Amino acid sequence: MAINTATAMKPKAAHNVNANNGTASDGSADSNSPSPPPSPRRNHLIGIPQSRRRLRSKLQSHFRRENLTAGIFLRWNIRYLVVLPLLYISGLIMCVGPFSAFLLQPSLPGAVYRSSELFAKLWPDIAVDNSTAIELSSVWKFTRRLKVQRPCPDSTARQHFAANNEEPAGPNGYLIVEANGGLNQQRSAICNAVALAGLLNAILVIPHFEFNRVWRDPSDFGDIYDLEHFIATLEGYVKVVKELPDEVMARYDYNVSNIINIRVQAWAPAKYYLGEVHPLLREHGVIRIAPFANRLAMSVPPHIQLLRCIANYKALRFSSPISTLAHKLVNRMIENSSRTGGKYVSIHLRFEEDMVAFSCCVYDGGDAEKQKMDSIRETEWKRKFKRKDRVILPGLNRIDGKCPLTPLEVGMMLRGMGFDNNTSIYLASGKIYKAERYLAPLLQMFPLLYTKKSLATPDELAPFEGYSSRLAALDYTVCLFSEVFVTTQGGNFPHFLMGQRRFFFDGHAKTIRPDKRKLVVLLQDMEISWKTFKDQMGAMLAESDRKGVMVPRVRKINRKTSIYTYPLPECGCLLSHNSSLKLTHTTNMLESTR
Repeated sequence: MAINTATAMKPKAAHNVNANNGTASDGSADSNSPSPPPSPRRNHLIGIPQSRRRLRSKLQSHFRRENLTAGIFLRWNIRYLVVLPLLYISGLIMCVGPFSAFLLQPSLPGAVYRSSELFAKLWPDIAVDNSTAIELSSVWKFTRRLKVQRPCPDSTARQHFAANNEEPAGPNGYLIVEANGGLNQQRSAICNAVALAGLLNAILVIPHFEFNRVWRDPSDFGDIYDLEHFIATLEGYVKVVKELPDEVMARYDYNVSNIINIRVQAWAPAKYYLGEVHPLLREHGVIRIAPFANRLAMSVPPHIQLLRCIANYKALRFSSPISTLAHKLVNRMIENSSRTGGKYVSIHLRFEEDMVAFSCCVYDGGDAEKQKMDSIRETEWKRKFKRKDRVILPGLNRIDGKCPLTPLEVGMMLRGMGFDNNTSIYLASGKIYKAERYLAPLLQMFPLLYTKKSLATPDELAPFEGYSSRLAALDYTVCLFSEVFVTTQGGNFPHFLMGQRRFFFDGHAKTIRPDKRKLVVLLQDMEISWKTFKDQMGAMLAESDRKGVMVPRVRKINRKTSIYTYPLPECGCLLSHNSSLKLTHTTNMLESTR
């Protein structure tokens, strides 16, 4: 029986090995005396019904899971309780810290307008200080030898555009653009349109001026610029027509808005126009791009860049009514500047009511000023300044140099630079905010202060009233011929003017561009002496002199700066003897000769 039992148990043992070790076995590795079978486990639940045992097992398993979950949850809660406050505190430090420091310290250097207080303190010293007056003829000391591109792109551009016009197919179609904005933003759009027409080999339709709710000037192209001169000057480069031919208009039911309008991203490169816009022009024969402000990149091929130069410095000439009155204003400024050899200083002052409101800066008008500015912002720009993501920090704006300079601040700066009370000043500006109050200190420092309204008679100005762009054109011309131009806020007006002055004044902008971040700190320092202030202003003038002759590096067609502000070297060849543009103080007009 023992042998039979052992024999019967042997396969079972082999089966267990297979199950436990996962390998096949025939039992040859076992001992000759087989192991006894394992004793069965003692079941302590004997006597309890099977259903109750299953229920108790489920309950125990459930409680174990609940305890495990609760433990994990508790541990995570403890971590959150520790980590979240730390994150909150670090967030406050990182995000709110810089602003809270600013808000809690409103008297940070430059944050508060105290210029009127400083002026009252320093006025006795300013009034008697004419001993170190600067000569207007010797303000600018830096010079630069201009390098002219060789060969001049003009010599090859005419051949290129003439070849395009002689092709059997001729031009690819008509280009219509809408110029928006003020006087000089429209000027930018016109010059870019000429360049784009050359790039696409298109016929340019005289640009339409979009009515702007801020400028509120309904003038057309011919009201501001000499239309016939513009077309004639571009002949041989780009063909320009006053309007679309009748047969083309008939295809669109004599409604320009039916013509395909292409929305172009800002500063689109030349390859975009050649790849995307050019096929549409060929397909439709006429295209419209509106709006067209800043829709062409500054980096374009040299012969296309030249078109911008020709349009800006040769083709665009103010209309006869504007140029005639501007000529008179310049002559009157020269006559009124006899004490300084016929030379004068011009200031582009941006201290109009809407400009002060838009800047969100605070001056010394108290609660009445704040309520007034809030009302203007609500009227002109609706809810733009009340968006939840818009944070208005007037002090920070002032520290960053974003606040318009007051007439008083400009006057103190110029007196500090050495311009005495015999200097004739031309003020180019719209209606000054609280003019009677804010202009008084400037008149006190510079009695020879003039504007277009003081130089022209009421009858002479009457045709220009209500036309902001035409009035701006008068200011532009008088500023162009000044010996010193002062810009106080930036924008298209000074950028175009500095470029044109560089073009005519041998590469020198002859422009004072104050470092407003530095200036506001000095104007808030109630302990500063007049001598120290003058030293700082002298250094600021020297820096403007140095930067006035700067020419950006232009590698092939890789230009990042505006050619309207820095026209050299690309536009330099237009000043050669074959195609000269002269600036003379006898006629005070731009003359285009060949």
